[in-house]
Amino acid sequence: MFTGIVETMGLVRAARVDGEAVRLSIEVPGGRGGTKVGDSIAVSGVCLTVTRRDGPVFDADVTAETLARTTLGGLRAGGAVNLEWPLAAGDPLGGHIVQGHVDGAGRVAARDAQGASLRLEIEAPPPLARYIVEKGSITVDGVSLTVAAVDGDRFTVCLIPHTRAVTTLGTLGLGALVNLEVDIMAKYVERLLAAYVPGAGASAAETAGDAITAERDDAALRRER
Repeated sequence: MFTGIVETMGLVRAARVDGEAVRLSIEVPGGRGGTKVGDSIAVSGVCLTVTRRDGPVFDADVTAETLARTTLGGLRAGGAVNLEWPLAAGDPLGGHIVQGHVDGAGRVAARDAQGASLRLEIEAPPPLARYIVEKGSITVDGVSLTVAAVDGDRFTVCLIPHTRAVTTLGTLGLGALVNLEVDIMAKYVERLLAAYVPGAGASAAETAGDAITAERDDAALRRER
């Protein structure tokens, strides 16, 4: 488990295609003691397993499922990634509960520098938008952020100067893709409600489809009358 508080930025040394998967080699500036094969590390919000360690560089394999759901398939040598190591028992929960299980990729729709701070508007995939609420938490490329505003499928986050300086978010341009992990609590609540509230667990597409079907049935019934 993670908390969304990025510890450092890593440098991609290589991204090698291996069948349908990709093997990443990432350098940790200054190294980090204690990291060993089998450990988990959140790479720009994606929980990966260390498969090899060579000094300050570690390798991790990215499966086809992860490539399809995240932005990691677009990484190239020389790129930067946000890194966070998992919490240990007793560590402070500085951000919010983050699993490192990315739900999908969003797109930067607007960027507004406000002095040393930065305001980003991000468009989320429609099925994820219902989990995003004003003043709630969301993970963007592994960074725990507070949602400042919500407008349909878009939400706004504000980056303080420190976050701009120590993560990759400060360099994002318009149209950039970012990994999104919504608050796990919202998904569990929806799942539990599904047993008691009809349609509570349906996806946005399913809900829209049901509404269209109901409208057609109602129209047919009116014609029969």
